[in-house]
Amino acid sequence: MKVLVKLIIPALLISSCGPQERVSKEVFEAVNEKMEVKKLSDFEIVQEAMIWGDSIATEAQVQLISNLQKAIADKGVDGAVEFCNVNATPLLNEVAEKYNVSIRRASNRYRNPADQPNEDEQPLLEAYEYNAENGIKSEPSIQKVENGDVLLYTKAIVIPGAFCLSCHGDPSKEIDSKTLQKIDSIYPNDKAKGHQIGDLRGMWSIRIPKKEVVNRL
Repeated sequence: MKVLVKLIIPALLISSCGPQERVSKEVFEAVNEKMEVKKLSDFEIVQEAMIWGDSIATEAQVQLISNLQKAIADKGVDGAVEFCNVNATPLLNEVAEKYNVSIRRASNRYRNPADQPNEDEQPLLEAYEYNAENGIKSEPSIQKVENGDVLLYTKAIVIPGAFCLSCHGDPSKEIDSKTLQKIDSIYPNDKAKGHQIGDLRGMWSIRIPKKEVVNRL
């Protein structure tokens, strides 16, 4: 049963960090010094992180979809499955390195086991799942992690159209046998089939160092 206190994610949700986390003294002092010089409030930093996180997520999504469409055109849907297995993470890493952040997709219905949610991501993902199950619109979220040194931006990923169902739809109707064989051979523990248009696929998880946000303002 999912935790109901996290059922709706407001646009600017900030959570406290656990007592086991320790802030880096150097990072703390450097960020605070820049905040004082620039007269920045914590609210302004969170707002900027939200805007920047959304921009980064959009760029990452465009990179993945455009490259996937090209792979399908060149190699067919089954060939695109292998393309994703090899190239999806490097493509996201390129965007991440460009902005000095970390980017990944997290899902409880993962295809790649590397996409399983971590401790920070699990409660947020459960909140998105609760919203999806109850017809509630999910908004992007910002959480403070690593004792406030990092801002975790998350955004729900939904199945946008029939294009995605050729790999993630009903195996008996929408995924052809050649593609299904390729998926099962590469991902024997796949949980990402059986989706419909509008289903929650997972979420974007972007860890943004607070100092990088301050530098932008």
